[in-house]
Amino acid sequence: MITVYFYTKTACPLCDEAKWMLEMFQDEYGLQVEERDIYTNDQWLEQYQLIIPCIQVNDKMLDASQLSWESLKKFLEQYARK
Repeated sequence: MITVYFYTKTACPLCDEAKWMLEMFQDEYGLQVEERDIYTNDQWLEQYQLIIPCIQVNDKMLDASQLSWESLKKFLEQYARK
């Protein structure tokens, strides 16, 4: 199982959409999604507040500016192979 770190916040429509996409890919890629609310950690807030939703696998990151169904699928195929 691959751990995916999902940086998010409440009341964020883009985050809701990204979460839905992750759920759709969860079984296909064997993902364990760890949701991280950026408002619970000052370092996350500083680092991610302008680029959430943000998805991390290992040391690779996909942020809001890059996020789409196709880009997430390619990202997961490359970094989260079963």
